Amino acid sequence: MPVLEWSEALSLDLPQMDDTHREFVDLLAAVDAAGDATLLPAWQTLIEHTEVHFGQEDRWMRETRFASGNCHSVQHQVVLNVMREGLKRAEAGDLELLRMMSSELAQWFPQHAQSMDAGLALHLRSVGHDPRTGAVARPEALPAAEISGCGSAACTPHGESAQDSRQSAAA
Repeated sequence: MPVLEWSEALSLDLPQMDDTHREFVDLLAAVDAAGDATLLPAWQTLIEHTEVHFGQEDRWMRETRFASGNCHSVQHQVVLNVMREGLKRAEAGDLELLRMMSSELAQWFPQHAQSMDAGLALHLRSVGHDPRTGAVARPEALPAAEISGCGSAACTPHGESAQDSRQSAAA
């Protein structure tokens, strides 16, 4: 039985993002189900998918004025680096580490998807971003300055404090 299964709770009403997330969940389940002989190739496939997955979201953030160093992108980099390090250690014989990492990813992913990715999906819909072409249908809805936060509702545009953001929202 997979550690994480796709559910509507993970759906963000952005088809390309949802499809990519569903594939991540399926690949993570394949890692979970893999025997010792197939664990490394399954993990490598998961890494390859995750590189494309995170690269796609990072590109969408750049196309819609998220700052290049925002915490959402940084989290992508950290997770990928940890996954790559896990692969190196597993290649040296520590397969149990990948099994633990798979379990940790299964706990991390829903939180990431339901906070950072949900905020990004909302932002992308609000500016009319086409994830396939990068076109923005409502450029007037783009933020005036780059968003330096994570992309969730709690994040604020670059240079704006959380209190300023709350005051602007209340006005």
